Amino acid sequence: MFRLLPSLLLCSLLLHLTALFANDRPVILLLGDSLSSGYGIALSERWTTALQDRLTNQGFAHRLVNASVTGETSRGGLSRLPELLQRHRPRWVVIELGGNDGLRGLGLAQTRQHLQQMVHLSRTKGSNVLLIGMKIPPNLGPVYSRRFEAIYTGIARQGQGQVPLVPFLLEGVAGDSALMQTDGLHANAQGQAIILENVWTVLEPLLELGTE
Repeated sequence: MFRLLPSLLLCSLLLHLTALFANDRPVILLLGDSLSSGYGIALSERWTTALQDRLTNQGFAHRLVNASVTGETSRGGLSRLPELLQRHRPRWVVIELGGNDGLRGLGLAQTRQHLQQMVHLSRTKGSNVLLIGMKIPPNLGPVYSRRFEAIYTGIARQGQGQVPLVPFLLEGVAGDSALMQTDGLHANAQGQAIILENVWTVLEPLLELGTE
């Protein structure tokens, strides 16, 4: 039994060091809805899984914390954000919300306010912010659709320092039945790969520049 003690102590030390290293890695907190939570997609095929693999393979130490929830609205994301910021102390907060607001025809002013508050709260806690834009089908009318899309570009341009923006998460995917699930709202496995590139194109230069 006593001979096992050095081995047990070594294993305990290694586990402790591993935990410390994991906690020391800069966190990218992703706050999104079903487009990021992996609705209808196997874990191995999700764009978020591929993003963590890409970060690791490209030599970035960042750890992705995916706090996305299917059906989430901007109000719901805002209500969860303070606790997530306190728990993870992220270097980056990636906000992919608002799509469900638009699909439900919620007030544009409220959606804008919620997203603005998330940006402000994240920055006051020392986190950088990447905003992911969204578009909605024109069934609520072209005016509503245009104003909804303008929420993201408007937030990206305002305030002290522009907020980096992925113009549209589903660019090159939405409207293509070969890249979408049968519901016409969520990307399939092939579409997930394109989503990853849409995000990576904006995110990678920010990490390379050390804007953190």
